[in-house]
Amino acid sequence: MAEGDSPTVARRRVRLAVREARELADLTQAQVAEEMEWSLSKVIRIENGDVSISPNDLRPLLNYLGVRDKAMTTSLIADARLARTRQTAWYQTPEFRENLTDSLRKLTEYENEATQIRSYTIYYVPGPLQTPAYSQALMTRFEDELNESQRELRIEARRRRREALLTRTKADRVRVYVMFDEGVLRRSIGGPTVFAEQLREIRRLAEEHLIMVRMVPFSLDASLTNNASFDLLVLGEGEVLYRETGLNDEMIEDRDTAAKHRARYEKVWHEAATEEETLDFISDQIRTLETGNTGRRR
Repeated sequence: MAEGDSPTVARRRVRLAVREARELADLTQAQVAEEMEWSLSKVIRIENGDVSISPNDLRPLLNYLGVRDKAMTTSLIADARLARTRQTAWYQTPEFRENLTDSLRKLTEYENEATQIRSYTIYYVPGPLQTPAYSQALMTRFEDELNESQRELRIEARRRRREALLTRTKADRVRVYVMFDEGVLRRSIGGPTVFAEQLREIRRLAEEHLIMVRMVPFSLDASLTNNASFDLLVLGEGEVLYRETGLNDEMIEDRDTAAKHRARYEKVWHEAATEEETLDFISDQIRTLETGNTGRRR
């Protein structure tokens, strides 16, 4: 266990170690459940990080999985103890568990612990950076899929994520990089007034050095993905990937997949418009929206 680790990081380290040991032993989750006299759902929840495993359960499990290294076992037992000290967070309460996807709740938890966050978005401003009016306007697009209560809960979730993230950026505990497709900075969600306010907020966050922003212009032939926005979060010694399309979202903790996305992100980041150029573009868009000349194009 590394000094200063949080319960979130410790729990992730334990569950990844358990999953990797099980796969190395060529065992299924069902076989583990049968041997340990647990339910299959318990094994699945432990490996998914939905529950923490107790040290008393972890010891015989590691033995069954063939983990014999004493130092590793001692470290994982210490992690298991730390992981169980966490308190129930707002996103784990019943109302949010019922209305947020498992992947989004895990993203929210990881945002609270990440030391670096890299976001690439192709359609709209990332949730934690949204103004209330922009969030409200965006949610009205899902009227057929969400009822009013669900929309309000998701808007509230974005507000809380925003508050937590900006608190951490101000304390210099996390570095946030945001790369927008040009369409995001042109798509006037909520109308000119709402969208201009949102753009002014992005500009403010960048000018106050709370986030770093770059735009991928239409003229740059450097698509990161065909149809998905994603976030990369540095968490402890590893990196995780959250990927979202219009129909679903997923949290991917495979190291190779995260590494491939990170490599492509870094390549395009250096090819994209600079932060100064991006902020100039945003300022031009704000002026266009404020003067009502929405037909203007650069």
